[in-house]
Amino acid sequence: MKFKHTSVLLHETIDNLKPKNGGLYVDATFGGGGHARYLLSKIDTGTLIGFDQDEYAIKSAKLNFANLLEPDSEPKLKLVHDNFTNLQRDLVELGYSDGIDGIYYDLGVSSPQFDQADRGFSYRYNARLDMRMDQSQSLDAYQLVNTLSQKELADILYKYGDEKFSRQIAHKIVERRKDKPIVTTFELVDIIKEAIPAYARRTGGHPAKKSFQALRVAVNHELDVLQASLEEAIKVLRPGGRISVITFQSHEDKIVKKIFKKYSEVEVPRGMPFVPDDMKPTLRLVNRKPIIASASELEKNNRSHSAKLRVAEKL
Repeated sequence: MKFKHTSVLLHETIDNLKPKNGGLYVDATFGGGGHARYLLSKIDTGTLIGFDQDEYAIKSAKLNFANLLEPDSEPKLKLVHDNFTNLQRDLVELGYSDGIDGIYYDLGVSSPQFDQADRGFSYRYNARLDMRMDQSQSLDAYQLVNTLSQKELADILYKYGDEKFSRQIAHKIVERRKDKPIVTTFELVDIIKEAIPAYARRTGGHPAKKSFQALRVAVNHELDVLQASLEEAIKVLRPGGRISVITFQSHEDKIVKKIFKKYSEVEVPRGMPFVPDDMKPTLRLVNRKPIIASASELEKNNRSHSAKLRVAEKL
C-alpha cells in the first residue's frame, strides 16, 4: 500500500520544533508520514504519536512504518485513528497526561486522497459525492448538495471557497435537483460550469475547484475542529514546547493567526504595576510573519505555493 505525497515546508516545520532525544511529539495530521519520518530521523530516543482520521492513511502507515511501531523500537511511533480535535482525550487514554514537547499540523489534503476516485474529493474523477475524511461519519457531500437550502449552499461556497459566483451555483444546484438527486462529482461539475459565465471559466483554473474545496471543508467541519484542536494543543504543550501549523487556505491561516495572537498578547490595564500570573502570555511567536516555501521548493512542489507556516512556543 503506497501513500506517495511530497511534504510541504518539511525542514522548516520540524526544525522549528527543535526536536530533542526523549521528547514526546504529536503529528496531528499524519497523512503519508513525510514530516513524521524526518522528525524521527532527528532523534535517537523519544516518541511520536501520529493522528489521522483517514483509515486509509492509518493502514498505509502501519505498513510503511512497521519497524517503528515495534514495542522496543527507538524512537517509537504510535498511531491514533481519530480526528485531532480529540487530542487531549486520546493522549490521556494513551497514558500521556503530563504534556508534550511539540506538535505540528499539515492542513493540506494529501494527494493520494484526491487520487482515490471513489472518495469523491476531486473534480477530475467521476464518483459519488462523498468527500469524507473519516469514512465512518454519516454526513457527506451528497447530503449537503441535495438537502441544504439555496442560501445555505451559497453561504458555504462563498465562506469556505471564496466563490464569487456562489449564488448562481447554488441556484443552479437547487433547480437541477428538483428533477432528480445530484449523485456524482461530474454531475456537480457540469452544473457549476453552467452556472459560471463563460468569460470567468477561461481563467483561474478549473471552474469547480473553489466549490469542491468549500464542500470538503463543510463536510469535515475543518475550520471548527481546527480551532478546537489548537486550543487543546496549547493546553497540553509543556513549557518550552512548540507548535508548528502549515495552512493552505486564508480561512485556516486566519484561525491560526487569531489563536496565536490570543495567547501571545496581553492587554495590561493602565496603572497596573506588574502583570499578574493569570494575565501573562501563554505563547511566544517564533515567527511574526508566516514562513513560505523557498524558490527551490516552489519549483519542485506546486502544492507549496499557497502554504504558510506559523510557529509558536509555550512559555
